[in-house]
Amino acid sequence: MSQLFNVYPLYDIEPVKAQGSYLWDTHGTQYLDLYGGHAVISVGHCHPYYVEMLTKQLNSISFYSNSVKISLQEELAEKLGALSGYPDYQLFLCNSGAEANENALKLASFHNGRTKIVAFKKGFHGRTSGAVAVTDNPSIVAPINFNEHVSFLPFNDVESAEASITDETCAVIVEGIQGIGGIHVCTDEFLQTLRRKCDETGAILILDSVQCGYGRTGKFFSHQFSGIHPDLMTMAKGMGNGFPIGGVLISPKFKASYGLLGTTFGGNHLACAAGVAVLDIMKEEGLLENAAQMGEYLFNGIREVGGYKELRGRGLMIGIEYGFPIKALRDKLLFEHKMFTGVAGANTIRLLPSLAIGKEEADAFLEALAAEVKQVSNVG
Repeated sequence: MSQLFNVYPLYDIEPVKAQGSYLWDTHGTQYLDLYGGHAVISVGHCHPYYVEMLTKQLNSISFYSNSVKISLQEELAEKLGALSGYPDYQLFLCNSGAEANENALKLASFHNGRTKIVAFKKGFHGRTSGAVAVTDNPSIVAPINFNEHVSFLPFNDVESAEASITDETCAVIVEGIQGIGGIHVCTDEFLQTLRRKCDETGAILILDSVQCGYGRTGKFFSHQFSGIHPDLMTMAKGMGNGFPIGGVLISPKFKASYGLLGTTFGGNHLACAAGVAVLDIMKEEGLLENAAQMGEYLFNGIREVGGYKELRGRGLMIGIEYGFPIKALRDKLLFEHKMFTGVAGANTIRLLPSLAIGKEEADAFLEALAAEVKQVSNVG
């Protein structure tokens, strides 16, 4: 009998139904989803409009190649530009965050003809070849992925960025908020330094917004808090609310040419229908504003609960670092309180709920956290 080549699942729970911020497993048990499958569920599970849009598209045409006009791509690009604040940027559509980063790196190298890349320690950019090469995680870098042209600098270190970005640098790639690395937020000074150094040297600034973009922080992109404009922005995860889609927003300085970038499935009809539905819901339901308000509400509530070592993040991208391993706490939240949370290292709980989360769900989490954190920390 064939078996999956996989280390997952971590838990013997199979969600088979979902709605809003909730999941139900094969036994009918209800769970509060505070993780959204790695920040993928942006507008809530099975939103009626989202389901309607995908169903309608599936009943008309689900796929044809990019050799023909697909007006949904144009609609998605226009709505994304308007809502994100980048109406003059171009959109290249692909299938995932890793693929978006691959294409951004390639586009940067095509543009200036250089090879040297600056990335950052604890950063994560995906599991394909080029994305792995700029990811600071030896456990996922196979020998074929090693790239001698990549330098890893300390995150948020202005002095090292000043010294290391030169006229030989092709691109600088950075997450606006490091996700897997522990929910570490770029300082304004750091991002502004990267922007200035790239301008001075002709390097390309790539903002990996795969996890910290699409409204998660209360602004469309987390770097917008710092008042800078990257050359390239990569996206995925919440872009399709579960349907595979990724993209690169591209500065007007880049000119498209035949064969420069390409994809078979990127920007297909179903993916674009999902992407348009997500943007429509975000706009109509004020989900950027809700992310900002509910993020502040959760941050304040977590501070009141206390017991943590450090609280990091913005909006609905939250990292709670404790002075002890959080596995027992996470298990308590899952098995006793029926709540899905994520991790970012052994000691940090990662919260990435739907942008539509309400106070009722937030209060339920805060109550559960207050009930368990002291008890678990004493055991730990």
